[in-house]
Amino acid sequence: MTPHTSLKIVLIIAAFVASFVEFGWAQDSLVVPLWKNGAPGFESRRAEPEQAKDWWVRNIHNPSITVFLPPKSIATGTGVVVCPGGGFRNIVFNSEGRDAAHYLTSLGVAVFVLKYRLFRMEGSPYQQQHPTQDIFRAMRLVRSRAAEFGVDSSRIGVMGFSAGGEVASWVSYGKAPSAYTPIDPIDKLKFRPAFQILIYPGPLAVPESIPTDAPPTFLLAANGDECCSEPIVKLLQMHRKEKIPVEMHLYAKGAHAFNMGSRSEFVTLKTWPQRIADWLKDEGWLTRK
Repeated sequence: MTPHTSLKIVLIIAAFVASFVEFGWAQDSLVVPLWKNGAPGFESRRAEPEQAKDWWVRNIHNPSITVFLPPKSIATGTGVVVCPGGGFRNIVFNSEGRDAAHYLTSLGVAVFVLKYRLFRMEGSPYQQQHPTQDIFRAMRLVRSRAAEFGVDSSRIGVMGFSAGGEVASWVSYGKAPSAYTPIDPIDKLKFRPAFQILIYPGPLAVPESIPTDAPPTFLLAANGDECCSEPIVKLLQMHRKEKIPVEMHLYAKGAHAFNMGSRSEFVTLKTWPQRIADWLKDEGWLTRK
């Protein structure tokens, strides 16, 4: 191999690596624990390894966010905390976390995929209050590091699928949990998201009432979803009653867990992510600031 050839190979590799950095893919491995020393009351379990296979991740004892950043050239300053589903027994990290992140970063949106604690996993020491703590902390943590991640602290939303839609709704509609004493300044920051995207959310996403500061909301499900089509209809009615902006899409075909649509046989579900892009654009979240 000549020196000239070696130099060309080095330059090609360098360009390839640079493209990964530019498109945010190199950030896939940036994992930030929600609490430095572990979740309050469960610090001793933070070093227990997660379990992952095929489509799921479980055994979450050190809840975290995984950071996906868009190219700086298209970054809008908007961020979204994404909560994958999994019935609180698993985290559907790839199909409802990573894939959502790759789509949203292509729109210029920074994404923070949440791994929250699973209170229905066999042998779990957790209760519903614990993933509730996780999403409140995640919103505050992202807000505390907004400048570092290149987002505007007033332009951070939340998105959830299925059980993750329930988690997302808890921070959009609920009050801050008081299960532990605030341990640092992050716990005192604003938690309410600027907007909310719920994709086939579970029934626990429907509150008794909607607070006056609930965020503008995007709702989407398939009518054949026995579990999770009714919640979006109820939320639509509640938002309209309180005159809080809402958009809903209820598709005639399909059932539950069509993820980002790529594996669906139905054209409407294959292209549903475009509805998010349209809504985000119309609402001004894709306007660069």
